[in-house]
Amino acid sequence: MASTAIAQARAWYWQRISAMVLMVFVFIHLGLILYAMRGGLTAAEILGRTQGNLGLAVFYAVFVLACVIHVPLGLQKIAEEWGGMRPSSAQLLARGFAALILVLGLTAVWAVTAP
Repeated sequence: MASTAIAQARAWYWQRISAMVLMVFVFIHLGLILYAMRGGLTAAEILGRTQGNLGLAVFYAVFVLACVIHVPLGLQKIAEEWGGMRPSSAQLLARGFAALILVLGLTAVWAVTAP
C-alpha cells in the first residue's frame, strides 16, 4: 500500500514538473512560429536556418523528452479511471505510447535539424 502511494506521488511530481517544462517550451515554440510567419519565411528558408543548428536540435529534443514524460502519465490515469483498464494494462498502453512519441518526435527533430 505504501509503495503504491509513493509511486502515485512520484507520478504526480513528474507530471507537474514536465508540465512546467512544456509550458515554457510551448511558449518559445509559438514565439518561433510567429517570428517565422511575420518574417514571411518560406519552408525552404526555415529549413535553411534550422539544418545543422545544434541548439535548436537540443531544444526540440528536450521538448520531445518532456512530452515522453508528461503524456503517458496522463494517458495511464485516463485509461484507468475513464476506460476502466487495469493498472498493468494501462501502464503497458502508456509505455507503448511513450515509445511512439519518442521515436516520432526524435525523427522529426532529426528531419528538421540534421545537416
